[in-house]
Amino acid sequence: MRKKVLLPLLILMSESLSGQAVQLVSQDLNKFQNLRDFCISSDESEAYFTIQSPNQDLSQLVCVKNKNWSNPELLPFCDGYAYMEPFLSKDGRRLYFASDRPKTESESLKSDFDLWYVERSNKNSPWSKPVNMGNQVNTEGNEFYPTLADNGNLYFTLESASGLGKDDIYCCIWDGTVYSRPVLLNKNINSEGFEFNAFIAKDETFLLYTKYNAKDGMGSGDLYVSKKNEKGEWGVAENLGSTLNTRYMEYCPFYDPQTNTLYFTSRRSTLIPEKFEDLNAFQDCITGSENGLSKLYKCKMSF
Repeated sequence: MRKKVLLPLLILMSESLSGQAVQLVSQDLNKFQNLRDFCISSDESEAYFTIQSPNQDLSQLVCVKNKNWSNPELLPFCDGYAYMEPFLSKDGRRLYFASDRPKTESESLKSDFDLWYVERSNKNSPWSKPVNMGNQVNTEGNEFYPTLADNGNLYFTLESASGLGKDDIYCCIWDGTVYSRPVLLNKNINSEGFEFNAFIAKDETFLLYTKYNAKDGMGSGDLYVSKKNEKGEWGVAENLGSTLNTRYMEYCPFYDPQTNTLYFTSRRSTLIPEKFEDLNAFQDCITGSENGLSKLYKCKMSF
């Protein structure tokens, strides 16, 4: 007989580089089959993430406005197009994301993925209609995963023939008025392979991102960190190690320096064959366990 075990809110899965547990952000979020792209406000009163259908055909943005993770809400501007990879500005008044929605109101067919944002006057105000970041930032290729330093510099993933690989990390420099055109980061960041989902530190001292099937990787996608040297140049990226990375995909990092917490997405799986008491036991197992679908994790870590 298989006893039903109630899983705690935070589940010990492995250990981070600092010896702290890698934990699910919330067991309550298992109601969603695929979750990814987490960000949280500086006062931890709001968190945003992406929910997707199993094959990622549908993609929408969700907000939770309390620390017990109850009452998640679909963001009101989400419609029949894909929305993903939210990033909240420092003051909480602008939310950036990637979407394939039409570039103008007069169009109805979906476009390539561009970077967009919505605005509000304060956190109790409604969000505006989505605003495209324009052709100074967006190109004919697909742009993904926006993240901003405190000085306004914008880092993101771009699929471009001018890059080193299919997916590369770029930066648009903010001069206080307009953004520069996208600048490809150096070969210590990018390669002929796949680099994507970069998170920039508030002071631009380090960059977290995913490299796919790298030679020193654990398999699939791994999280890496690159730090700037005294000359302001990006150093060689280092794998965050097997205590955090697995043979499954780890991606979508977000770092909260106030709590020294690294949030990330993983498709890790710990399912093993067993005999189940009944159908409910089977369902509890595949819902509450690491089941190979995207889930949100966190761990304590310093950079």
